[in-house]
Amino acid sequence: MPRLTLAEAEALATAALSGAGANPAMAALTARALVAGEAEGQGGHGLSRVPQYAAFLANGRADGAAVPAVVAERGGAALIDARHGLAYPALDLAVREAASRAKAHGVACLGITNSHHAGAMGLPVAALARQGFVALAFTNSPAAMPVPGGRRPLMGTNPVAAAFPRRDAAPLVIDMALSEVARGKIMVAAKAGRKIPLGWALDADGNPTTDPDAALSGAMLAMGGSKGALLALIVELLCCALTGAAFGFEADSFFTAEGNRPRLGHTLLAIDPGALAGEASFAERIEFLLAAMQGDPGVRLPGSRRAGLAAHAATDGLEVPEALLAQIHTLAQKPPSMA
Repeated sequence: MPRLTLAEAEALATAALSGAGANPAMAALTARALVAGEAEGQGGHGLSRVPQYAAFLANGRADGAAVPAVVAERGGAALIDARHGLAYPALDLAVREAASRAKAHGVACLGITNSHHAGAMGLPVAALARQGFVALAFTNSPAAMPVPGGRRPLMGTNPVAAAFPRRDAAPLVIDMALSEVARGKIMVAAKAGRKIPLGWALDADGNPTTDPDAALSGAMLAMGGSKGALLALIVELLCCALTGAAFGFEADSFFTAEGNRPRLGHTLLAIDPGALAGEASFAERIEFLLAAMQGDPGVRLPGSRRAGLAAHAATDGLEVPEALLAQIHTLAQKPPSMA
């Protein structure tokens, strides 16, 4: 399998997205996030998204000329309009605004509206944690899960991420979707002709199913049953009701190149530990807890596997499937769009 350094992968992805119509900042920031996701072993939020995003740009589902901007603000709170572009420039602006406002006010809340697929949400919270802030991030996504008692998909899998700065160590990062299992696992089972366990999904009639094809035309189930679905509802409201963004059922699926502009929402919170018990107390308490957790030999800290993979990729590069690499090379050879 071909191997690229991180710099090579980032340059290639940037060229491909630029060729599809993304402006320089959008192309570069998107490529950086996708390569970072790939390096952490999150292939679903990695280089496989380059052809998908290129199709969204070509079909008008994303505006490659968009430049995000702060459109409302008060103290530690601000709203960013992504203006229908790919999400990463808006997320980059939100991280910078959150850090500045949390430093000034002790806490910051940044909402993003009119946005797109947000990728690995652990990345923006980790960026804030590296600056010393506790950070939380939420995003909605196209409808895939029903509300409790329902059978029609209304909410997305709605990932939640959190990051906590540590003394003399990389931040503790927690990143998870709220479905029982990633939709990608059901797609893999469908391609392999394998059944899926009960409890993963419903068919189109709302019945539990072990048929992956029926599941893909039905609905995902939330982790933890009704409690997980209610958490997804909380995320939907935080990301959309507060920001004016579209709910999951208003956004067309990301699994087709054609469709509407999703207008998704994201919410980031940043907290300065110094504004509460103090940085020293926070650092002591988090290390005390993590030491207690690691007292059991089988415990692995959240995010440690991703961090290990990223360190390995920084040294040894990324393996990229030949078909995907050829696809990205083809996109990269296209001249920049005049759109």
